[in-house]
Amino acid sequence: MTELFKARNISLAFGGLRVAQDVSFKLAAGDRVALIGPNGAGKTTLVNLMTGDLAPGNGRFTMAGDDITGFSIAERVRRGLVRTFQTTRLFQTLTVADNVALAIMQRRRITRRVFSAATERPDVRAEWLEILALLGLDRLAYRQVVELAYGQQRLIELAIGLALHPKVLLLDEPAAGVPHDEAPKILEAIDRLPPDIAVLMIEHDMDLVFKFAKRVLVLAAGRLIFEGAPSDVTADHEVRRAYLGSYADARSAS
Repeated sequence: MTELFKARNISLAFGGLRVAQDVSFKLAAGDRVALIGPNGAGKTTLVNLMTGDLAPGNGRFTMAGDDITGFSIAERVRRGLVRTFQTTRLFQTLTVADNVALAIMQRRRITRRVFSAATERPDVRAEWLEILALLGLDRLAYRQVVELAYGQQRLIELAIGLALHPKVLLLDEPAAGVPHDEAPKILEAIDRLPPDIAVLMIEHDMDLVFKFAKRVLVLAAGRLIFEGAPSDVTADHEVRRAYLGSYADARSAS
């Protein structure tokens, strides 16, 4: 598979607290990778390092072989490194279509001074319609975000991510705050993403992890303690001790 992204020996410390310790991994086209670990393990910090919100003390990041360690957030997005957040960051009083159109306009560098007209520009409209249809949101296009259920809002975040044309999509707890019985809709939407996108997902719900991931990364105290298949993660002694505990025992018994 084509290598899209690589973290090499990434480290970061705040004073004496090491929040990332010599972390290395790769993401290839089509990857579906879950990043798990206990609270405070450094998962969101690692994503912040990947996206440029934080700068590593040591190590480097590459995309398609090019060093992007010193790139800004916007430059990384233009390269195809896109993220969503634990909580929604939507324009609540705008429509679903407007929110996605804004992302399309950002990518195309269309000035916001013509925002209202740009949402209905034939080329922009065709693109947001295609994205919303892919995620089953097209019937909600002209609804204000504030009117929608939280699970639907999480799907809009995913639509915005797609509008930025990601090569690598980082999902920070996409099902956070979504009622448990609605969480499968998030996975169904992820399953419909273009197969060449690499997806890295932070998630605490282990049932979702096992349904989503082809590979699992486990962080503990800023250190990568496991990388491998979901079928192997519950058997790893260090992972059981650091994180899974009773969940691994219950899964083994089932």
